[in-house]
Amino acid sequence: MNGEELKKKVRSGGIVYGTMLSMMRSPRWATPMAGFGLDFVIIDTEHTPRGRAEVADLIVAMQGTGIVPITRIPIPASHHVTMAIDAGAQGILAPYCETVEEVKDVVGATKWRPLKGALVRRVMDTGEFPSGASKKYLEERNKNNVCLIGIESPPAIDNLENILKVPGIDAIFVGPNDLTISLGIPDQYDHPKYLEAVRRVIKTCKKHGVPTLVHHHSVELTAQWLKEGARFVLHGSDARLMHNAVRAAFGELKAIGEKLSGQSAGDIGESDEVL
Repeated sequence: MNGEELKKKVRSGGIVYGTMLSMMRSPRWATPMAGFGLDFVIIDTEHTPRGRAEVADLIVAMQGTGIVPITRIPIPASHHVTMAIDAGAQGILAPYCETVEEVKDVVGATKWRPLKGALVRRVMDTGEFPSGASKKYLEERNKNNVCLIGIESPPAIDNLENILKVPGIDAIFVGPNDLTISLGIPDQYDHPKYLEAVRRVIKTCKKHGVPTLVHHHSVELTAQWLKEGARFVLHGSDARLMHNAVRAAFGELKAIGEKLSGQSAGDIGESDEVL
């Protein structure tokens, strides 16, 4: 699968599945990941100390795996967008967007790179290109680029109707940790204010024909929003998935060991990673 195929699948009503890469650095991880059955991964550079070269190495290693590499950039700015795509990403996730201007800057850089400055602003404001030939060339050059916009605060939700009028948005990302903090209910994912906010995002996005992804770390929470209309499934992270797999496997073994030895082996508990 490539970025264009990913977009077509979601637009046709399909569901795509992916996870966040928070810790992975070695390109060697691409080989086992190819067997995970994922459609996409999001390589985080907002909350992790990855450099541009590391991201490029991971993306090159993923070629031929069928996994679409998307980069979460540090801030919603065109310069970060083009650096990610120049490094090989087939899309970007722009975090914490709140204004139409921010979104136009991000979408313009994602969909019409390398057009810059006044000319790309004219495209985003009026749809006017330097020529028909330029438009056709840029559409072909950027056809695999996926543009995900992060909605993670009440001001962003209040402005979502206007944001979704910007052409070129492929999906809306909901960041639960940031959203609950900005709602005044940190990490309370069953709180009525949080539930109402996410349902409002999904409803508004459906009206505009734009899919939604809600990034949770438990199967129960991810499944909840899948059932309520999310079609871009972003679940967990490499660190959390590994933690949970080790906890489950060794939990079974430790339970047997406790019976045999009579000594408590303990439990490593939930992962405390926050993304």
